[in-house]
Formats: sequence, C-alpha cells, structure tokens
Amino acid sequence: MVSNLKIEFADQQSHPIDEDQLRTVVTEILNHYHYTTAEISIAIVDDPTIRRLNKQYLDHDYETDVISFVLDEEGRSLTGQLIVSTDTANRVAGEVGGSPADELMLYVVHGTLHLVGEDDTDAISRQQMRKQEALFLAAHGVEHRWLAEGGTA
Repeated sequence: MVSNLKIEFADQQSHPIDEDQLRTVVTEILNHYHYTTAEISIAIVDDPTIRRLNKQYLDHDYETDVISFVLDEEGRSLTGQLIVSTDTANRVAGEVGGSPADELMLYVVHGTLHLVGEDDTDAISRQQMRKQEALFLAAHGVEHRWLAEGGTA
C-alpha cells in the first residue's frame, strides 16, 4: 500500500478533467505494483504543447496522447511525470465514439503503467500491458477499446 503518496496536477488547457478520478486510478496502479512511496506529477496539456515536448525530449515531431518519464526509482519508491493531451483525447473520442474523459483515463493508465515498468515494445509485452489497462479501466466502468484491436495507445 502506498503510504507516502503525492500526485500533483498542472492543468494547462481548457477542457474539463476529473482530477479525483485520475488520482484514484494512479493510486490503484501504484498499490497493485506494491509501491510504498510515490510522487507523480501529471501535466494536462494541449496538442501544440505535447508536440513541442515530444520533439524536445524524444525527438518525435508529432502530437501524441501521453509521454511518461521515470525521474527516480529506488526499490518501492517512484518519482515520475506524465504529460497527457486532452486535445488528442477529445479528437480520438470523437473518432471512436467514446467519451473524452474515458480516453483521457486510458492515457493516464497507459502512462502510469509505463512508470511502473510495463512496456509495449513487442507483441507479448503489448498484450500484457493491454490486459493491465483493461483491468484498471474496468474498475471505473471504462471499456478498453484497444484490447480487441491489438492497437497501441
């Protein structure tokens, strides 16, 4: 159980978000992976901002849904950062017929799973990550649209 947890939000965009719901799902993931101490910052940004950061830090010149950075990890202690685009969540939700809030939750779950060591670099690890995403999304009544498609979030 995470006994020392700090989750901070930096909301730099104009779309409404449910910080409490996102904080809850991040906490559930950290507990599931047995972290005892964690400090997670979540920046909620627009597409131009995430594109600039994606280019600056990863040399990818395009918008993306979520970027995650492990800043420090020692034993069961984790410091990390998520950068999530609500513009992308809103656009994709419109394309797939889902809600922007559910899409944003998928991005936060996906990014947090990266922070705790999950990856999606090959078919086997991607399948495992999708199962973990589905587990945490289902706990909040969110259907995982990617699981059946085998796509990447």
